[in-house]
Amino acid sequence: MRRYPTAFGLLLLILPSVLWAQRPTLSENVRKYVSSDTSLVAITGVTVIDGRGGPAVRDQTVVIRDGRIADVGPSSKVRAPGGALVVDGTGATLIPGIIGMHDHMFYTAAGGVGVTMSYTGPKLYLASGVTSVRTTGTRSPYADINLKHAVDSGFAPGPRIHVTTPYLTGPEGGGSMSVASEPEQARRFVAYWAAEGATWVKFYTDISRAAMKAAIDEAHKQGIKATGHLCSVTFKEAVDLGIDDFAHGVLTASDFIAGKQPDKCPSNVYKQLDSLVNDDSQLAKSLIDLMISRKVSMTTTMAIYEALYPGRPVQDERSLELMTPVVRAAYVKNRAYIDSVPGWMFTPDGFRRALAFDKAFYAAGGVLASGVDPTGNGGALPGFGDQRGYELLREGGLSAEQAVQVVSYNGARVLGVERTLGSVEKGKIADLVLLKGDLVADPSVIRNVVTVYKDGVAYDPARLIDAVKGRVGVD
Repeated sequence: MRRYPTAFGLLLLILPSVLWAQRPTLSENVRKYVSSDTSLVAITGVTVIDGRGGPAVRDQTVVIRDGRIADVGPSSKVRAPGGALVVDGTGATLIPGIIGMHDHMFYTAAGGVGVTMSYTGPKLYLASGVTSVRTTGTRSPYADINLKHAVDSGFAPGPRIHVTTPYLTGPEGGGSMSVASEPEQARRFVAYWAAEGATWVKFYTDISRAAMKAAIDEAHKQGIKATGHLCSVTFKEAVDLGIDDFAHGVLTASDFIAGKQPDKCPSNVYKQLDSLVNDDSQLAKSLIDLMISRKVSMTTTMAIYEALYPGRPVQDERSLELMTPVVRAAYVKNRAYIDSVPGWMFTPDGFRRALAFDKAFYAAGGVLASGVDPTGNGGALPGFGDQRGYELLREGGLSAEQAVQVVSYNGARVLGVERTLGSVEKGKIADLVLLKGDLVADPSVIRNVVTVYKDGVAYDPARLIDAVKGRVGVD
């Protein structure tokens, strides 16, 4: 009797070719940044930090086939397949692609600069090893939506983009943000942007509890999630309203401010929180327990805060080289002021306590993710700030393996894509970063990007960075 393959058997036969076919054809505009594009690659002798929090494993071979991780294991057991492009990973570290969970496609800086970064932003993210981003608030929503389409279609280089709505705030806010004076306005706002393709809602500092509740309920009805840079609503109140994620870590938790009025953002909130946040307090512990019990994640953005703290190592020559001369001069001047003015609102001890809260949340079992937020005075650039976020997690006491988990797999968990992305595991999409050096021994190795793999395609970070030199602050 003739035996026909089962449906599952047929799927196994055709799956590799289907997966490869799903990857878009790359335009010449993208290919000029590609160092190699072959369906079969073997990275040999490399140290692997898999993103799941387990110990780094040395002398591994990772095989990429048709855009997926086909095999991972000791080089003594996993051999490079015949015909594979062999990449010698001796002395290098391989990590999952970074997943930036607060990575805008706009940039602000000292001197009043505020620009959309549809050209420089995606290149800098990808060059830095950031293969996925959540935009986490936008000033130009259709620019983000169109950029996502261009990247997904192979017409522009860049990371995978998870689009967030424009900012939703209350009557005390405004400017370029959407204002919800009534719950019904908030509901309509969410329904509209969900239909346009947003997968996250972003609240801002002056949102009311009633508007937030309406927006969260509508978001969940639409199958999307909510995050926020809060102030008028406390962390506890937001958890009770059903929020999914907190942006910026503890430095937006107005719970710590005694006498806070309902639906009002306290004055001098940042200065107050700098002195009041205490990771070892009963309030901090109760907030952490509540967030974990309700499965609310938190995204830390300490790289952007660092640029506002005195005495911090934030004069990154790589960043200064990429800025326009006007932006560079304004940033250097702003930093000189911060370092010299008496009684500046941020203190070294406040920075330490914020890092300690991140660690306490992670250690208790919270899902801590990371992002850059390339705003403020302009010192934290797309991608470079994501790398700095890893270094600051290490400064805060996380191990190399834990910090990699925060910047990769945990982001995938928050986005709900952990089955396909976020770790170096057999069967997952080959979004990987090859770093020169031992990342376990030296946190600064996160900056030494040799190759970025996205869908198994190898991108040259040097070419991407060269394309944006002197343009940060323009486009």
